[in-house]
Formats: sequence, structure tokens, C-alpha cells
Amino acid sequence: MSAVEKTASATDATPWHALPASEIERQFDVDPAQGLAATEASARLDKYGPNRLPQGKKKGPVARFLAQLNNILIYVLLVAGFVKLMLGLWLDGSVILAVVILNSLLGFLQEGRAEKALDSIRNMLSAEARVLRGGAVRLVPAEELVPGDIVLLESGDRIPADLRLVEAKNLRTEEAALTGESVPAEKITAPVAAKATVGDRENIGFCGTMVLSGRASGIVVATGSQTELGRINQMLAEVSVLETPLLRQIKKFGYVITIAIACVSVLLFSWGHWLGHMTFVQLFQAIVGIAVSVIPEGLPALITITLAIGVQRMAQRNAIIRRLPAVETLGAVSRICSDKTGTLTLMEMMVTSVVTAERGYDVTGDGYAYEGEVRADGKPLGSAPEVLKLMGRVSLLCNDAELFEQDGAWKVEGDPTEGALYPFAVKLGMDRAAEAGAAPRIDAIPFESEHKFMATLNRSAEGEMLLVKGAPEVILDHCDRQQSAQGPVPLDRDYFAREGDRLAAQGERVLGLAWLPDPGLPVGGLGPQDLPRHLVLLGLVGLMDPPRKEAIDAVRECHGGGIRVTMITGDHKITAAAIARMLGIGDGKTAVAGTEIEAMNDAQLQECVRDVDVFARASPEHKLRLVKAIQANRQVVAMTGDGVNDAPALKKADIGVAMGIKGTEVTKEAAGMILADDNFASISAAVKEGRTVYNNIEKAMLFMLPTNIAQGAVIAVAILFAFTLPITAPQILWVNMITSVALGLTVSFEPHEADVMRRPPRSVDRPIVTRFGIWRILFVGAALVVYTLATFFWMKGQGASDPMARTAAVNAITLGQVFYLLNIRYLIDSSLSVRAHLGNRYLWYGIAGVVVLQLLFTYALPFNLIFDTQGLPASAWLWLIGGGIVFFLVVELEKLVIRCIPALKGAVTSQDTVVMHNEAVR
Repeated sequence: MSAVEKTASATDATPWHALPASEIERQFDVDPAQGLAATEASARLDKYGPNRLPQGKKKGPVARFLAQLNNILIYVLLVAGFVKLMLGLWLDGSVILAVVILNSLLGFLQEGRAEKALDSIRNMLSAEARVLRGGAVRLVPAEELVPGDIVLLESGDRIPADLRLVEAKNLRTEEAALTGESVPAEKITAPVAAKATVGDRENIGFCGTMVLSGRASGIVVATGSQTELGRINQMLAEVSVLETPLLRQIKKFGYVITIAIACVSVLLFSWGHWLGHMTFVQLFQAIVGIAVSVIPEGLPALITITLAIGVQRMAQRNAIIRRLPAVETLGAVSRICSDKTGTLTLMEMMVTSVVTAERGYDVTGDGYAYEGEVRADGKPLGSAPEVLKLMGRVSLLCNDAELFEQDGAWKVEGDPTEGALYPFAVKLGMDRAAEAGAAPRIDAIPFESEHKFMATLNRSAEGEMLLVKGAPEVILDHCDRQQSAQGPVPLDRDYFAREGDRLAAQGERVLGLAWLPDPGLPVGGLGPQDLPRHLVLLGLVGLMDPPRKEAIDAVRECHGGGIRVTMITGDHKITAAAIARMLGIGDGKTAVAGTEIEAMNDAQLQECVRDVDVFARASPEHKLRLVKAIQANRQVVAMTGDGVNDAPALKKADIGVAMGIKGTEVTKEAAGMILADDNFASISAAVKEGRTVYNNIEKAMLFMLPTNIAQGAVIAVAILFAFTLPITAPQILWVNMITSVALGLTVSFEPHEADVMRRPPRSVDRPIVTRFGIWRILFVGAALVVYTLATFFWMKGQGASDPMARTAAVNAITLGQVFYLLNIRYLIDSSLSVRAHLGNRYLWYGIAGVVVLQLLFTYALPFNLIFDTQGLPASAWLWLIGGGIVFFLVVELEKLVIRCIPALKGAVTSQDTVVMHNEAVR
């Protein structure tokens, strides 16, 4: 078997992290001191192809645009527009066609943006790589790497392929985008467990991640689509974007209304033709008038504008919407799946606990910021005891990180854990510059992963001192005493071991701090072997990425609104559970790890997500499966994230939410919403806006549909009972146009209702027009028909001509809609107060516009000629206004009856409630 064939066999899903380096070398047939020969590398490149991610076939711009027209309501609008053009109504037909084109153009542009997610992943690949070939180090294009290549790494490099590390010196990589961990990953060369998750594969350098410190060499074990980054790219390409709840509901509504219009039109045409009281052309025009009047052609424009207003409001709350339907989807969210790092937490390490020989302390603050204090028993320290001052000195002087503020944000250069020690010392009242000036460093033992500690030799006026920090078990091994208020005393190792375990169980990263005055060490060339075994232990510090304070309040608000919050993170199980407890997520105890998820089938996982809200060590596949399982339980899912590993789940979720500051371009392109401030609290604010948007769309529909049906019903009644048409088709189009534009759009600006975030999320199966909606449409539609026909026949009874009577009828149905607009602002609450109508100034602009237009329609000669209208006497307006007031009071009476009868009120609100047991909030 040739070397290439052996390598091909070796690369088939082998757990490289579980094998020793010698076995890796044997399987890839490579000498780590020589690398591959040029001819062998060329042969393998032919076999495996270039080290780049595949680019799938994209739809052309024409196909993408035409795909936007594949919607039943769009078909109805196109037919309506075509009919209006055939009737010579060029303005109305053009407006409808313009709405269709605008909606299609928006969808076309949004789909184009979505494809950039895959491009963003490809841009994470390194451009060049340093490899060992034929015994010489060469700089080659990363695309030419092949399995078996020996790649050399150093600080600042982007890893060009998945590498099995064979040599590593103090190597730390930044893998937050891939694993979700907020601290750098320390790399080793020894094998790890075969079932280790991505975050636990400590001997693998992953493609696309960055080397923060140290140097290493590794064997390429995967290139291109076979890398971990390639797998995520493939997952992202395969994930299909779900329709939003609103689009699904609109589609169903479109089918229902289309079938209803077709059936009614056929029956009425047959009936009218059988009666024979109208000519074929007159009957056809009347039927077309009915069909056009019932079609809510203003609905797509109204929905688009309402969503756009929601986008603007959300932008003011740091939530940037990339796809318009995402606005409404937020209002239907019943479960928010959030990444931990950077979303619920600050993505900044902070000292939160301190343990000395005498007692424990808590440290408050906000990440790297210097504000905060050290507390004992919940009370701030008056003055720090000597042992804490010594711990502060070690924190400041035995430290190689740099911490600085830039553009209002704290930045750390070096190890984030070291950077977090500076604010701790400042909270003790210490100054870094003063301490460094008083005790300059004269020698040091740098931190390396092999010995897990750092030490500095400093000289002060009192003499030399050795300052040490590192892993607790290593520091304890080098101590024989502990610092107390009376001075050094014998070490109580068991006490500090227990306290270290306690801090670790709280999800904290533990460091031991020690010192030794007058160590008597030679200056120059200190090494790890020179660290004395008789150090004085000062204490332990616990560090963690703390939860955002505002996130705690936001989680509480979400729970109050019936929304479950679930944490899905790549971090460790203990850390995830600890942060979840602080945030009030889950039961404070239960957490499920990625290995447990792998052991479950889909049915078991679907049952698991009913009860568990904390998932740790989750890989991209796990996150995607969790989102699917929650959706299978008929919940609307919002998924947040900032790393590449979150992108597939973000795309699959009903609404993907990416971090704007610390998020990768991949997640931003895959998401429907971006948080400009990376703050979970902004999601809660966006949900509030989303609920208001849906409420306004529902109100707009309950405003438009009764009036549309009333217009068609007036003509239908005339056909059924064989009397003169009270309204002609052109007049109906006029009413449609001004009520949709001047009145319907004012509903889009309705403000939040007071209890919008105290209601449970609406059911995923809730239709856009509920049983209550159907009742309201029929009730108001019937009332409008009665009001309009009564006006028409009253005018005829006064001796008015047909044009004058029709003019009065048009004004009646329009005024009825004006008064109904005042009713509909509150679906069941009373509108009988002036205060109730002060929250939306656009309401009065719309009403004023309609009044002006109706006066022109009634009295302006051009309008009289176009629409066959005639001016009304003053007495007619008294009837019209009086009738409008009666109509308003009739609807208010209906609302009063609903409010006063609990069974009716419950029937109205029941369809807004998510009733499934698995959606109960923890």
C-alpha cells in the first residue's frame, strides 16, 4: 500500500486525540524531524484536494427573486392587480403591483445576506503556514497543506488546519469562537479520552483558532471540509431556515380567504345570473367589486410597515434586525436558548472569592473594571489585613498581562486570568505603579504548562522576596507554612484542599498565591527546578466570568412573561451550573453534558429538554439537536451565540441572535438579529417590541377585515335581494385605498400595552385570526352593513338620487371605520375615555386625512365625475355622524359584555396562552 493510500485510510474518522504521537506518525508515514517530501506532499494534495472549505452552488439573482413570489397571498394580489388594470383602474393596480415588487425585493436582499455566513467561515482560514518539508522549514499557502504535514506554530499564528500536537511549549490558544470557553485553552501532547468533546481535546490545534502564547509543532490530521471548522460549515449549509410563525399564518390565511372569495363569487354570480335583474357585464363588474373589496391588498404593505417600525424601535434598544419577519417572531418566542460566555456573562474574568488561613472573602465588581470591593460576611472591609495586602502584591507583581481601557471597554493583553488580578489588588487599595516602583522585578520563572506556576524575584527596601502563583495543587506541594495574622504557621493542607474544591464546585477557576521573604536564590537564570519547597501559602483566589447584573433582571422578566430561558454552552458543566444558579436559570442543580446528549436518541432528547435548562460542554451538533428537540415540542425558539460553533443552531432557530461586539462575522450573518451591546437584557426588550408588533398587526387585521367584508357584503346583499347597488366597484376601491393607507397604517404606531410582558407567549398553533377574531369580524362587518344600507335607504327615502344616496353610503362606511378605529385600539378594554386615545398621535393625523379626502370625494367636481358622486346636504351629515356614534357605542357594548362575563373573556384570551405542560417556566 502506498503512503497516500495508507493516509487515506488513516483519515477516516479516527479519534486522533486518543492516540499517542508515535502512532499518529506511523499512520501518516511521516518523520517529525523531516516532514513530508515535496513529491509526497504533491501526491497527497492530488488525493485530498486543497485545504479550503467547499463553496456550494448558489442560486442566481433571477431565481432568488422569482422564489420570493411563491406565496399564496402574492398570487391573490397579482390577480387583484391584474383585474384592476383590466378595469382601467391604473392607479390601484399599480399600487398593488408595487407592493408585490417591494416585498419580493426585500426578501431577495435578505436571502443574499444569508449566504454571506458561509463566506465568513471561509475567511477564518489562514492564508499561509510554516511547514517542515524535506527537513527544511518552508512558508507555503495554507491551501497546499495535506494530511501528514508537520506544521510549526508560534504566538500570533492562526492555525491553518486541524493538528495533532506532538510538541508544545507553553501553548495557549483562543478557542472561544469554537468552544464557548472564555479563557484560553492550554494545550498538551498526551492522549485524551476517545469520547472527549471538542473543548476537552487538549492535544488538538483547531483550524481557524489563534495561538495566544507559546510554540508548538503538530501533524495535520484534517484539512478543508474534514476539519472541525469544515464540519460546522457543512452543518450551516445543510440547515434550512424555518418560516416565521407570522409567515406560516399568513400563508394559511391566504389559502382560506382565496377559497372563500372564489366560492362566494361563483355562488353570487350564479344567483344573480339566475335572477336576471342585471346584465352580464354589470353582474361581472359587481362580482369583481366584491372580490376586490374582500381581498386585503393593503395587508402586505401594512405588515411590512409595522415590522419596519418595530425594527426602528428595537434599534433604539441595541437590537439590530437583519430580516423583517424576525421582529414578529420575537413576539412569539416561548423559549430563549442562550450561550453563556459574553451573553449572560461579561466574557471578562474577575476575582470573586478569596480564601486565607483565617476566613473567606467575597469580591464584588464588574469584570475587569476597577470598581468594586472586598467583603467579609457581606460587609465591606475597613482596612485590608496584612495577608490580603500580600496577596494583592503577588497579584500586581507576579503578573505579565497588561490591562487597559479603550473606547469605554476594558482590554487585556495576555492571559485573562492574570489580567483579572489587577482589579482585585486595586479593590484592596493598592497601586500597581507604586508597588512596581517599590519592589522591581530582578528575575522570574515564566509560566509554562509543564510546571503550572509563575514566580518572580523582587527586591525592595526590606530585602528580596519570591512571589509565586499557580495551580493550587502545585503551590500546595511547594508550601510548608501558611500566612496568618501572627505570621507564618504550619500548613493546614486539608483545609485549603477542601476550600479549593468548594471554589471549583462553584464554577470558579482557582489559583494559589504564595511568597517567601529572603529566599536566598541566585539572581539570573532561575528555572522551575529552583522553586523552594518551603514557601508560605498566602491563600486561594477564585475567578470566574461573572454574570451580567442586567441579565439577572432580564431572565426574571422573561420568566414573568412565560418565556423559559435555557443555557447551552461549550463551557464546563460545573461552571455552567454555577452561573445558571446565579441567573435563576433551571432548578439550580440539574445540568446535562454533551456526552449525555450524544447517548440520547431524538425522542429521549425531546423529553429531556422539557425539564432541563442547563446544557454544558455542547458541541455545534449538540446545540443544533437541542434547538430541533425544543422545536419538536412546539415551542418558538430564540438562540443566542457569538462563536462559529453557534452558527448552525442560530440559523435553525426560529430567531437567531448574534452578539455585535464579540460575535464572529459567521454568527452575525447566520442570525436574524444582532445585539449591538452583547447584552441579554436587550433580548428581553426586543421580545417586548416583538409582542407589540404582533399585537399591532392583529389589530390592523381586525380593523381591515370587517370593513373589507362589509364592503363586499353590501354589494352581495344588493345582488341577493335584487335592488340597486348601494356602492359601485370604483367607490369600493376608493374606500379600500384611503382606509388602508390613512387609517390602517396608524395602528402600526400603537405603543406598548401595559401588561405586554406579563402575558404568556402565544401558542405556536394560534391562527392569525382566532375564533374571537372571526366573531369580531362578523359582528363589526354586519354592523357596518346595517349602518351603510340604512344610510342608503334613508337617503333614497328623502328623495335623493342614486349618486347622492351612494355618496352618503360611502361616507357612512368610511365614518364607521373611523369610529371603529377608536374601538380597535383596545380589543376588549374600554375606549370610552379621552386618555385612552392620547398615546398615538398618528391616529389623529390619519382621521384628519380621511375627513379631508371624504370632503373632496363628496364635493370636488373631479371626484364627482370620476366616482359618480354628488354633494350632500348638511342634514345628511347629522345622520352620518349620529349613526357613527351609535356604531361606536354598539361595539363598546360588545366589549363590555365580553369583559363582564368571565367565560367569554376566557375564550378571547385562551388562544393567546401557551398551554403545553413542557412550556411551564421554571
